[in-house]
Amino acid sequence: MQYPEYRPRRLRRNETLRRMMRETRLSVDDLVYPLFVAAGKNIRREVPSMPGVFNFSVENLAKEAREVAALGIPAVLLFGLPEKKDPLGKDAYSDKGIVQTAVRAIKDAVPGLMVVTDVCFCEYTDHGHCGILKDGDVDNDATLEILAKSAVSHAKAGADIVAPSDMMDGRVGAIRKALDRDGFSRVPIMSYAAKYAGGFYGPFRDAAESAPSFGDRRSYQMDPPNAREALREVALDVAEGADIVMVKPALAYLDVIYRVRQAFDLPVAAYNVSGEYSMVKAAERLGWMDGDRAMMEILVAIKRAGADLVITSRNAKACADTQAEIESMGRRVLALALDQDHPMVARQRPAKPIGGHEPADAVEVARLLKAHGCDVVDVSAGQTVPDQRPVYGRLFQTPFADRIRHEVGIATMAVGNISSYQDVNTILAAGRADLCVLARAHLWDPYWTRHAAYEQGYALSWPDPYATLNKYKPRPA
Repeated sequence: MQYPEYRPRRLRRNETLRRMMRETRLSVDDLVYPLFVAAGKNIRREVPSMPGVFNFSVENLAKEAREVAALGIPAVLLFGLPEKKDPLGKDAYSDKGIVQTAVRAIKDAVPGLMVVTDVCFCEYTDHGHCGILKDGDVDNDATLEILAKSAVSHAKAGADIVAPSDMMDGRVGAIRKALDRDGFSRVPIMSYAAKYAGGFYGPFRDAAESAPSFGDRRSYQMDPPNAREALREVALDVAEGADIVMVKPALAYLDVIYRVRQAFDLPVAAYNVSGEYSMVKAAERLGWMDGDRAMMEILVAIKRAGADLVITSRNAKACADTQAEIESMGRRVLALALDQDHPMVARQRPAKPIGGHEPADAVEVARLLKAHGCDVVDVSAGQTVPDQRPVYGRLFQTPFADRIRHEVGIATMAVGNISSYQDVNTILAAGRADLCVLARAHLWDPYWTRHAAYEQGYALSWPDPYATLNKYKPRPA
């Protein structure tokens, strides 16, 4: 094919066509969000070199985990900052260690959130290296034993996946053997299989307080110029029982991600590391680039190279924005003004759904909701006729729905009772709503006003699989 018969621009002329033709599809489901837990109380301390990333004490970590889960992010990767460090990093395998305590707290707060634990010793040793020192170097085989102990302690605390990042030879086999021996054969291993001794880790070492006190880690992490060696490292970990293999860092090693993807059938993870995150944030602060757009390009590039999972330090709110921005998945985060306890709108505590407000107030409420991460607002609620029967969707005959769409730039949703297909179709045909959802009629008495339902804390159950609400209660007797 060649010009003029073939014109590639035909398929790029509008966003809908671009979305339909998009080859790489990224979702929040592909993301793992790192969390840093510190010993102490009431800690929420921003990492100076990583704007938007924090160290949390355990109780605040549990709150953050709830928000992460509410945004649809399926998993967190947990790093610990112990109260005390020692030559052997004993806190790393203590049942009362900081990570073990944090795992239990997260599992109590958000049982469905997947918890991945980093298995290493650099955060726990007073010298900052990833294992036991002997003659100024890390003793590989002596370190395997404590790595296995650490992994088992994490599994006992409730970790869903353990992720050894130390780069010791034979560590995956040692961990797999210990897990199976102690009854944790179902716990997968996500191996940092190809981890390079690169220059992108500086901000992370601020966050995890893990910089080595002398020397560097080049005797055990990989040499950046080597790609074929990465395939040998991955092959070793696969043979020893790794369930997921990782390439770290990601951005400067896209070719390695691609090679690993082509050579192995296991899931491939890639770590969008702290330096990759921070250099974008720094350029954004200086006004040199659109940070969100640049970060999206990086995440899509990592996915395009072949990663199944992307570990990113992009903050949790921005991870949710990622889902909204990637129309290729055909879905949005629907943080709706429907359930007053929904974490994305809880700060505003609206007394009524947005449809119950006067037009000018509704526009302001929509602005607040958008500022707190809402992508769609329901403006169909609260319209009633004199006998108090709700008229689903007819609120869109009033002008303020259009004002919200045009002045605020947020999508609007119409909700219809099962008997109001005609109303919904009329709304869509008139272009007054971006999304229509039909409520399940058997859950609702059509003579109940929606205000009454909201005031008592009830939320509709949607047939739309992408609209998620925190609460569902049947109608009281």
